[in-house]
Amino acid sequence: MNADLDLLVRLGDYDRPQGVAERAVQAERLGFDRISTGETTGWNVVPPLTLAADRTDELGISNDVVSPYGRSPALLAQTALTLQDATDGRFRLGLGPSSPAITERWHGATFDRPLRRTRETIEIIRAVYENGTPAYEGEIFDISGLDYENEIPETPPPIDLATLGPKATELAGRFGDGWTPQLFTPDGLRDRLSDLERGAELGGKTLADLRVAPIVRAVASADRERARDLARGMTAFMLGAYGPYYGDSVADQGYADVVDDIRSAWEDRDTDAMAAALPDDVLDDLAPAGTPAEVREWIETYAAIDGVDAVRIGFATGMSDADKNATMEAVAELV
Repeated sequence: MNADLDLLVRLGDYDRPQGVAERAVQAERLGFDRISTGETTGWNVVPPLTLAADRTDELGISNDVVSPYGRSPALLAQTALTLQDATDGRFRLGLGPSSPAITERWHGATFDRPLRRTRETIEIIRAVYENGTPAYEGEIFDISGLDYENEIPETPPPIDLATLGPKATELAGRFGDGWTPQLFTPDGLRDRLSDLERGAELGGKTLADLRVAPIVRAVASADRERARDLARGMTAFMLGAYGPYYGDSVADQGYADVVDDIRSAWEDRDTDAMAAALPDDVLDDLAPAGTPAEVREWIETYAAIDGVDAVRIGFATGMSDADKNATMEAVAELV
């Protein structure tokens, strides 16, 4: 397989931040190229990533993703530069417009003009990278600026964006260094890559200048039906209960009726009915789930899509540690 293999882990799956570091050591041993983890309302993402960096030598370190509403642009720049130093240059910063729920009910901010805020946040981070100061005049931020106290790394960390819609993905292509989409069918991903490419052209770049690493939720097991049940439940929950964004995106990819059925079941909080409303063909379009051989074939095919640089493997809710180990080992045979 020509593409890289990344591993996405969930902080809530571990009792201590050190557990993320242990998973990172395993990922490096198996040949994964990069590990990433997200941040919502649990642990701060920085300590687990720092521990992971300290216990590995070559494994890339990323976050999926931090909100431009939860940290100031200057603090995001500080965080990125600190992790770049801690990883000896292996860090990539992940940003995303976030959601109204996280923004308003956790950070206490107003979810207003998310794309503009994301763009200005990126521009301020780059100002710190290039000039050592967040001084900036924009529509949202007006910062007089102070000087960054440490030396800027010769190669500051790239900025990856997690987006779904066409305009947001165009922004990712124009202002970002990479793109980490989620829940895209092969055809849906190809369509959205055209928006990314258009944005890259607006930014004076090509698609080859961006690291495209779509996230997929994989379950590989000798017990094929159990693997598919786990992936089906996770995928249906993301479509029906994670707010409108994933559901709207998959509906726009040709599965509006399926998304409507899943959302109807979520109104009654009936997770079994949500899973039952996700047909096999739709599951097969969205997630690698089944025997190890089936999962490897799915990932190889997905990775072969023109423009994809890496496939970021995430787990499904309900997987045991043995399930995760089996999935990692199965996927690692592609390395």
